Amino acid sequence: MDTSFDKQYTQFWEERYGASEYAYGKEPNVFFKECLDKLSPGNILLPADGEGRNGVYAATQGWEVISTDLSRSGKEKTMQLAKDFNVSLDYEVGDILEMDFPEKSFDAIALIYAHFTGNKVSEIHQKLVKLLKPGGIIIFEAYSEKNLEYKKVDHKVGGPMDIDMLFSKDKIKRDFKGFQIIQLEELDVQLSEGSFHNGIGNVVRFVGKKHLD
Repeated sequence: MDTSFDKQYTQFWEERYGASEYAYGKEPNVFFKECLDKLSPGNILLPADGEGRNGVYAATQGWEVISTDLSRSGKEKTMQLAKDFNVSLDYEVGDILEMDFPEKSFDAIALIYAHFTGNKVSEIHQKLVKLLKPGGIIIFEAYSEKNLEYKKVDHKVGGPMDIDMLFSKDKIKRDFKGFQIIQLEELDVQLSEGSFHNGIGNVVRFVGKKHLD
């Protein structure tokens, strides 16, 4: 199996998170915060949590947090941010597909700009479905396929240029089939997150509740 692209992708994030500033800021994503604030604290998994702005926020609200990412630099900055806020969380570095978490062990899973490589994204989503407890909640925000045109106009908006790494409402319905859809929309948003999410972008937002067994 050719892993050269995965290695390049990991190196990309190591370099981005290796800078002294927080690439996307220290404040939680607005949509994530709005959704999380409506829930009672429990166990939450945050794949692709980067420098930890969302995981640390969840920890400040009383959640038991496990964050993951490919980047060791991201973990280091997350641990520093957690220290600054006087909270703790677990952080695993590596490929989420190779991580061994018990099935049905999380009350919530948040995917905030979790743009996995296109050949893995559906497989990752299916694994996450298994990790979520019956009745558990998915919180999702990421760039839509339409965002390609937005980034061509203004690169500061951010997001992948590979359409296979972008999302649509149909992709969400496919990967989270059987979920109760609490919210699913594709919309323009004003982004202001650190140095790399700035301007008007187009995103998919999804909140879903896993069906009961």
